[in-house]
Amino acid sequence: MSTTSQLAKRFREVLLDGKWIANTNFKDQLSDVTWEQVTTKIGSLNTVAMLAFHIDYYIAGLINVFEGGDLEIRDQFSFDLPPIESQKQWEELLNKLWDDAEKFASLLEQMPDSKMNEVFVDQKYGTYLRNIDGMIEHCYYHLGQITLIKKLILSKQE
Repeated sequence: MSTTSQLAKRFREVLLDGKWIANTNFKDQLSDVTWEQVTTKIGSLNTVAMLAFHIDYYIAGLINVFEGGDLEIRDQFSFDLPPIESQKQWEELLNKLWDDAEKFASLLEQMPDSKMNEVFVDQKYGTYLRNIDGMIEHCYYHLGQITLIKKLILSKQE
């Protein structure tokens, strides 16, 4: 299996369908919660909705680069989630996340392995491999947060 295929598989595992590392994934954690739950604030923690938006923000930014565009995302805007005031709005955010995740993985699978050692946008960002690995690790980091915040929210409702 090529490096890019392996990376795409790892990416899909954390977002869409895997159980290997964390015994869960974003889709498992986010598919059974309401918009009221995901917008519930627990202390100073980010909301579940903010974390889902944050991850999609970075995925969409990398997709733009994969498709030949510029790196237009900025950390300062990565939590700028528009208000979610209905289940429909929450489901739209989820659908965008699932669609972007699959698009990211598909574009990654189409890349030649040699691309992994090329500079990603600018020398200061390192290689494509470093950025793709970083994206997967970033997703697992926030998956852990989502899992814990979700447990806190559900325990308050019991």
